[in-house]
Amino acid sequence: MKPVILDVDTGIDDMMAIAYAAHSPELRLLGLTTQFGNISSEVATRNTLYVLEMLGQGDVPVYAGASKPFRRADVLGDAKHVHGEDGLGGALRGASPTGRAGSMTAAEFMVDQVRRMPGEITIIAVGPLTNLALAIEADPEFVSLVDEVVIMGGAATVPGNVTPYAEANIHSDPEAAAFVFRSGLPITMVGLDVTMKTLLPRTRLQEWRSDGTELSRFMADAADFYMDAYENFNPGIGGCALHDPLAVGVVIDPSFCKIVAMPIEVDTEDGAPALGQTRVNETGTAAQSPSIHVCVEVDAERFLAHFMSRVV
Repeated sequence: MKPVILDVDTGIDDMMAIAYAAHSPELRLLGLTTQFGNISSEVATRNTLYVLEMLGQGDVPVYAGASKPFRRADVLGDAKHVHGEDGLGGALRGASPTGRAGSMTAAEFMVDQVRRMPGEITIIAVGPLTNLALAIEADPEFVSLVDEVVIMGGAATVPGNVTPYAEANIHSDPEAAAFVFRSGLPITMVGLDVTMKTLLPRTRLQEWRSDGTELSRFMADAADFYMDAYENFNPGIGGCALHDPLAVGVVIDPSFCKIVAMPIEVDTEDGAPALGQTRVNETGTAAQSPSIHVCVEVDAERFLAHFMSRVV
């Protein structure tokens, strides 16, 4: 079992990623860390605790993290129009978790765990990269102690999804992303290049509803809201992309994707149209644009079958 820390900003695809990870025997969830992104850090923490309890995984610890960007004073926005006011498409219906977050911050937990298990831990980061940046800043040895970081974020060869250039997680905190990408961490980038090629069709939600459990109905209700949002942006798509779950899938089975090394840099020019863009810099030095392992192709059908076999 691979020891994993899952770093989330729990909206709807985070919820699916948590369920996928929790139900995968290849992974051992050491803990989940939360932060702002799709919604506020406080709401992400509540949602994470609730989802874990729904999964029967309430003993997995949760640690609250960044409530604002790494260097900027203010959050650039949220994604409530995609994930709903509660971050889970209204599926919570006012429910609350019984558990609470741990006393450490997310960054403190990351540092503590990699020091306990040097060279063993994979961090799956499916929100902004703020918690990771804070962990690197707090401990200069952190980079050398992590086995691997797999991020859902960026777009190396395709357009962005919040601007024509930038993917949402990177755009939420471009300075944190640039800091993390330049840090020397062994990073695999699961970006829009591949996640937009995955699709959970709305027709498959009946499989969850017919399962008849509280968890499966909850996930189907949340996914319905998510798919409605997708229809607003992509009329006729008939489903939603599996962004965050694919990052988990790549940790379970890297062969789901074709992965190539690319020199990636993050645009941090304030006010520029390309703010948050993850561009390939063929002319930069290694220090400016270190090599990142970028997923460029995905076996979407095989991944979807694997995801559906485990998520509920």
